[in-house]
Amino acid sequence: MKTKELVIMALFVGIGAALHFVIPGIGAGGMKPDFSLLMMFLALILFPNFKNALLLGLATGIISGLTTTVPGGLIPNIIDKFFTAIIFFAFLLLIKKYRTNMVFAVLTAVGTIISGTLFLVSAKLIIQFSDALLALFGAIVLPTAALNTLAMVIMYPIVASIAKRSKIKVA
Repeated sequence: MKTKELVIMALFVGIGAALHFVIPGIGAGGMKPDFSLLMMFLALILFPNFKNALLLGLATGIISGLTTTVPGGLIPNIIDKFFTAIIFFAFLLLIKKYRTNMVFAVLTAVGTIISGTLFLVSAKLIIQFSDALLALFGAIVLPTAALNTLAMVIMYPIVASIAKRSKIKVA
């Protein structure tokens, strides 16, 4: 792992943490759209490496858990981000030949839905979270997937262009 990669990934995690912190919680459960996922996905797209997936998943999970408005949401956040990062990395390996903006947008939507599902299920099992999982899925997870996908369509070309001009070696 190169120092430059670590610094850039840390910046993405920090930006994701700031986004996660400033977005208000919605409803009685306090769930909020998780835009830290977007930054984790961007970092994995730029630096697709299994060690990076582990590191990004753990760091994003801890920071998201510390800034969550869901009571007892620390452990479910760590679980969901950690496993989502690994699954997203596996998807990146599967689509290695098809690295396009639209493919990354679809992967972002799928990754966000996986993350939201893992969070809801783990929160249900660990902290006896609300029984209205389908309502929360429809009210929080699906809109977040749509917003993250739109943000990826806008941000990936910008980040890729900056990386290219900065001579940052990306995959």
